[in-house]
Amino acid sequence: MLYFAYGSNLNHFQMKRRCKDSIYLKKINLKDFRLTFRSKYRAADIEPKKGSIVPGGLFEISKSDEKKLDVYEDFPHLYKKHFFSFYGKRIMTYTMVKKTSFKFPTERYLNVIKRGYKDCNLEKKYLMKALKL
Repeated sequence: MLYFAYGSNLNHFQMKRRCKDSIYLKKINLKDFRLTFRSKYRAADIEPKKGSIVPGGLFEISKSDEKKLDVYEDFPHLYKKHFFSFYGKRIMTYTMVKKTSFKFPTERYLNVIKRGYKDCNLEKKYLMKALKL
């Protein structure tokens, strides 16, 4: 299965530790969505926004990896699955169930994401924009 990471799972070390079968394929952009942070966990989320993009990492994951991600993402309570098509391929990601207001992420969590942006060679300007910096 193909999985799109846009938050802490961009971090290759963390992703490999969580999902041992995962293979990073490449960076891709999810169009007409924007990155934000919300909930009491101050976690990353995406929401529809015309003309905006969310850079992320595309991973190949196994069924057991998906089960581990479901637990980590507190599916279906905190996050739900969102499927989209990218060049004819079906890709899964997670979006938050409750769209609460913006909450600045913790420094520790943000550092994990910044490392992930480096690992996947993503443009940091989208992250900075999401943080309203």
